[in-house]
Amino acid sequence: MKELVEILAKALVDQPEQVEVTTVEKERSVVVELRVAPEDMGKVIGKQGRIARAIRSVVKAAATKQRKKVVVEII
Repeated sequence: MKELVEILAKALVDQPEQVEVTTVEKERSVVVELRVAPEDMGKVIGKQGRIARAIRSVVKAAATKQRKKVVVEII
């Protein structure tokens, strides 16, 4: 999941070297934290959160194959 979020985020931003993705394993789920440069935050979130919702949907679909619950947090 971490690699998938990283690839998607780097494709969207102007400063791909500042994209940082970390994972936190919890009991029943995995939390993927995405950090980008402050100037790129709008590009990752999108108008009315559409891009963020799309990233979460793609990750959720990939997680379903692995039978895990994944939460993407944009920080």
